[in-house]
Amino acid sequence: MTPPITAQAPSRPASRSTVEQEVWAELRAEAEAALIEEPLYAGIIQATVLDQRSLAQALAYRLAHRLGDGDLARLSMRDLCLSAFEADPYAEAHAVRDLVAIRERDPTCRRYLDPFLFYKGFAALEGYRVAHWLWHQGRATLSLHVQSRISEVFGCDIHPAARIGSGVFVDHATGVVIGETTVIADDVSILQSVTLGGNGKESGDRHPKIERGVLLSVGAKVLGNIRVGEGAKVAAAAVVLHDVPAHTTVAGVPARVVSRLPVDEQPALSMDQTFGFGDGI
Repeated sequence: MTPPITAQAPSRPASRSTVEQEVWAELRAEAEAALIEEPLYAGIIQATVLDQRSLAQALAYRLAHRLGDGDLARLSMRDLCLSAFEADPYAEAHAVRDLVAIRERDPTCRRYLDPFLFYKGFAALEGYRVAHWLWHQGRATLSLHVQSRISEVFGCDIHPAARIGSGVFVDHATGVVIGETTVIADDVSILQSVTLGGNGKESGDRHPKIERGVLLSVGAKVLGNIRVGEGAKVAAAAVVLHDVPAHTTVAGVPARVVSRLPVDEQPALSMDQTFGFGDGI
């Protein structure tokens, strides 16, 4: 039997790791430089980053600024986000790994400050982590409220019961849908308009399981309780209805294996969306 996918917590000591400290220090340095670069935005940068004592506090402040609304004011949303981050000893490590993933995989990203302030994919993913914590606290109403706000503001719908690892890159986020029983391992890249959905009206465990290092390209649809194997690549607009072997590329409607990949290739990290042969004009 194939072992279940686990969205593992990163290994780390009780105190903040060196990587987390370094990323937070660099983020603050970038914020200080941005004050000079754009004085009109200085107040937001100061309040969001430089006035905060930790990355978790800064992230809670930023998410509250973007997700707070008439139903749940920004101050209440900030307290809610901060409670989630402080209760989870791995929350900062997840956020840092997600930031690093964007910096390493997105050629438009020139500094950590940009995704922290502006990228919908990063905000949607970290907002999901708040909703996920609430869900497991038995606070379904607030959890679904956060999910709804993420969908309204960022155009990305992630069910709070889904399990998502760290080092995940959600590029653009627009049109991404991730269903309730989906499991996504670490180091996965997901492009716009990807659906990880059910296949019909069945209940129970009905959504995809995405293993480590998978690349889900633009508009890919992976439907049903199926498994996409480690290091696989799902091509743009593919419709996947059956298990995908590890280290393969699948394409088409319905999707079929079109090439085999070296076991040391990591498509989620390289972001190479070609088929490996005969890619057309």
